[in-house]
Amino acid sequence: MIDFDQLDKTIHEKGRLSIMTLLAGRAGGSFQDLKQELGMSDGNLITHLRTLAAAGYTEEKKDGTGSRPRTTYHLTAAGKLAFEEYLDVLESIVKTLRPD
Repeated sequence: MIDFDQLDKTIHEKGRLSIMTLLAGRAGGSFQDLKQELGMSDGNLITHLRTLAAAGYTEEKKDGTGSRPRTTYHLTAAGKLAFEEYLDVLESIVKTLRPD
């Protein structure tokens, strides 16, 4: 039997899953890059980033050099672990439905 309660509800929401997937595949991403790649509004993106940060999955870093500060977002160690565990649960669901 599949236990869907094992899916991390914080990550499972489409917008947050998109953010986690992008950040897992790179060293980090600026707010503007994430916004453009995900096609999210400023408000939607910042809301999801705040939710992920509150869970301890992401952190922001501000670069104060230049005329405009640049904010980048990164997965924390806890965020990387949570994302790996999330993927493991998805893989187990797929294996249940598609046995070898």
